[in-house]
Amino acid sequence: MEQSEHIIVDNPEGEDGPAAIIVTNTESIPGKTIQSMHGVVTGSTVRAKHIGKDILAGLKNIVGGELTGYTELLNEARHQAMQRMMQQALQMGANAVINTRFATSSVAGGAAELFAYGTAVTVA
Repeated sequence: MEQSEHIIVDNPEGEDGPAAIIVTNTESIPGKTIQSMHGVVTGSTVRAKHIGKDILAGLKNIVGGELTGYTELLNEARHQAMQRMMQQALQMGANAVINTRFATSSVAGGAAELFAYGTAVTVA
């Protein structure tokens, strides 16, 4: 079964009020028809490890368990990258983003980029 999610994102600068945008990892949105495609939209953020969290992560590696500091860091990065992607979609006049994907890459020692991308569309 296809799954889509409605997310509220702030409008681009100069516009008032929140806008609803549909974000999905599928090629279509059940019950909606794609009226136009606006192109690829992206959002990214680069995050560095915190020295304190690094020390705690090192201790966790010894005894095992979830590295919650890093989990929180990745969740924040994913949220920021998605917000930037959705902002770009709104600026293009889209009301949905389909085929949403995430990628990560190491950009420097201790820093990584989280990249969100998808296709901006207008649906009705």
